Amino acid sequence: MALGEPFDLADKRVFVAGHRGMVGSAIARRLVAEGSTVLTAGRDALDLKDQIAVRAWFADQRPDAVFLAAAKVGGILANDTYPADFLYDNLMIEANVIEAANRTDVAKLMFLGSSCIYPKFAAQPIVEDSLLTGPLEPTNEWYAIAKIAGIKLAQAYRRQHGRDYISVMPTNLYGPGDNFDLESSHVMPALIRKAHEAKLSGAPSIVMWGTGTPRREFLHVDDLADACVHLMKTYSDFGHVNVGSGTDVTIAELTEMVCKAIGYTGDIVKDTGKPDGTPRKLMSADKLRGLGWSPSIALEDGIAGAYTWFLENQGQFRAVA
Repeated sequence: MALGEPFDLADKRVFVAGHRGMVGSAIARRLVAEGSTVLTAGRDALDLKDQIAVRAWFADQRPDAVFLAAAKVGGILANDTYPADFLYDNLMIEANVIEAANRTDVAKLMFLGSSCIYPKFAAQPIVEDSLLTGPLEPTNEWYAIAKIAGIKLAQAYRRQHGRDYISVMPTNLYGPGDNFDLESSHVMPALIRKAHEAKLSGAPSIVMWGTGTPRREFLHVDDLADACVHLMKTYSDFGHVNVGSGTDVTIAELTEMVCKAIGYTGDIVKDTGKPDGTPRKLMSADKLRGLGWSPSIALEDGIAGAYTWFLENQGQFRAVA
């Protein structure tokens, strides 16, 4: 297949790396509608940090396409506590998978990064060309550097080997399969868990980290999966593509929306001793819209759905101490 040609996923063997995670599982669900044969390999069967094992798996399974959604992920606390793990693990995963894909002539690969790749004070909305134009947010720079390396790997294999490897940069995601562990979760699931526990216990208030003024963009994971499939089929170019909703809310507004969805009526208390992180992180959606895709799940509806999923699956999460 020549670079730039449309890529049909029907009847293709498609490896979803990280299929047990929120993003990977959403992509795997979405691929069913494309008529793809979805290939998966859990951590118990394949350690993506093991170069020899990854090369052997690719040589045996011979996928036609790869969605590289596997990564070590976490919120501000986890990133700040385990910088070496976040850098090393993610570098190894992406390097091993992309090189193995090249060795086995995988026709198309999509690398999924993160909006934290952009400079802390990038102009808003953040356009794709903002990459590497300023210093990163210190609290998650280790994860960001690994993701930047993944983008550059995909570009390098495209340039040197003519591979149709592309990258997308999702915004803050939420939805089914999210991590609701308060020690390692992102802001949305953490707020859902806190508000739920406060509602059950009758607590008069919940604590919101920081001042509540930072603005964040959120995209439902099923919308992300749909965008990824659309881009895998239609996009082929050197530059990465932002995948987001194109709108943002303050953390305070988000907290109020979560409390409303859950039915918690207590007070919201600010813990200004906790870090705010990046003041604002809204990605430009212009390139994605120009490629023919836009989201369909409203934030209020998505939060309600995420809470329903949490209620149905809360037995798998550790109890709050």
